[in-house]
Amino acid sequence: MMNSIKKNLTLLAVLILAASSIALTQMEATGWNIDKSHSSIDFSVRHFFTPVNGTFNDYNATVNFDPANLAESNLDVEVMISSVDTKNEKRDGHLLTGDFFDAETYPKMMFKSVKIEAAGENQFVAHGDLTIKDVTKRVELPFQLLGVMDHPRREGVKIAGISSSLVIDRNDYGVGTGGYAETAVIGGEVTINLNLELTTK
Repeated sequence: MMNSIKKNLTLLAVLILAASSIALTQMEATGWNIDKSHSSIDFSVRHFFTPVNGTFNDYNATVNFDPANLAESNLDVEVMISSVDTKNEKRDGHLLTGDFFDAETYPKMMFKSVKIEAAGENQFVAHGDLTIKDVTKRVELPFQLLGVMDHPRREGVKIAGISSSLVIDRNDYGVGTGGYAETAVIGGEVTINLNLELTTK
């Protein structure tokens, strides 16, 4: 009788441990690394009538994402303002001053997600806080999962791509002070594009 009870207790303990292990696995969204040689964070803003394009060359991102486990997924991005590049050294230097980003005081801009929701087939929205200079606003960052596949040259590694585009008003964040806040010459709307190639950790 005692042996039977011990066997049942042992079996119960094994089942509990197995269930706990499964639950922990389900709670963890897939962690991804960014392949920066095939990724970019770009922007576009109007000058009079013509769009002027630029990029930020230095950034970091934390991507934990699984379409089947959005509750534990997150997308956080940190961009170094000093890395701005519009292919014009004089303009880039001006953007770093107090007229625009004031990079010495505010060296980074950040997006930190609070939740990610599905919005259609391979379409998602990351709800989160965008901080530029000393202003933080809640925004919705829509993004598309471009695909997921086994890496052809690295066994056991997966590769994925995501693409996103967000339009903000630069004056909402104080990017453009004094006469530079006016939008007749430099447009108020700025389009930010994220294209990230990801590999599993």
